Amino acid sequence: MIRALVLSALLAAATAAPAGAQNAETLADLRSELTRLAQDLQSLRGELVAGGQSAMQAAGGTGALDRMNAMEAEIVRLTARTEELQNRIDRVVADGTNRIGDLEFRICELEEGCDVSNMPITGILGGSGGGGAAVPAPAPAPEAPAPVNGGAPELAVSEQADFDRAKAALDGGNYQAAADGFADFANTYPGSPLTGDAHFLRGEALAGLDDTSGAARAYLDAFSGAPDGPRAPAALFRLGAALGLLGQVQEACVTLGEVPRRFPSAPEAAEAVTTMQTLGCQ
Repeated sequence: MIRALVLSALLAAATAAPAGAQNAETLADLRSELTRLAQDLQSLRGELVAGGQSAMQAAGGTGALDRMNAMEAEIVRLTARTEELQNRIDRVVADGTNRIGDLEFRICELEEGCDVSNMPITGILGGSGGGGAAVPAPAPAPEAPAPVNGGAPELAVSEQADFDRAKAALDGGNYQAAADGFADFANTYPGSPLTGDAHFLRGEALAGLDDTSGAARAYLDAFSGAPDGPRAPAALFRLGAALGLLGQVQEACVTLGEVPRRFPSAPEAAEAVTTMQTLGCQ
């Protein structure tokens, strides 16, 4: 009797779990859509910068880049929010599953004729029913990576090692190994705080190989991935300079003109003005 009464109460609480599972699926779909939208936005920004003055005017002037940056910042905020909600749902489901399993175990101990060793495994709330093992409640997600080295996010050992290996190749003048290493790093750790640096340094390595086109693409990736990051002024300046070397003078002038406008206090701002004069930009 005791078991029946308590399980009836638990059943009432568990009926809300499928809705939680549906929310989890919806959040996963939303996060996927946000990721695709961010990628499309980065591609659009790259096309806009490479398209020159005509593309910039068609998009509404230089303010189009600012609007894109604002949209990208909002996408980042929404993505972080969906991940926060997903983690909260996972913790609620895991905690609820463990609580029900614990109560069932305790009730079985109180009832005559109940064999604890033959109890079915508690199914995960919101799952397909029995057969799923109870899962431990996950630890709350940290608010942010633990700061080390003057506030830089903490990295996985392999992540830092891979980056340092490519950097050592670049410092040693082995540009091909450096370019390959940074490309592998960007593909392996797309969300790393060092990914922007990897794109930028890959551009440096490709420039050392006289692959100006490849370097321009790498600089564009570095700038598009972090348009307000510490590498942004240098990446944008080197992108404009590379376009000039490729003979795309109009596109180079537009790109170089963005450097002093966006980053007036950066050292690259003066370099961009000098380069524009050399190219004869109007």
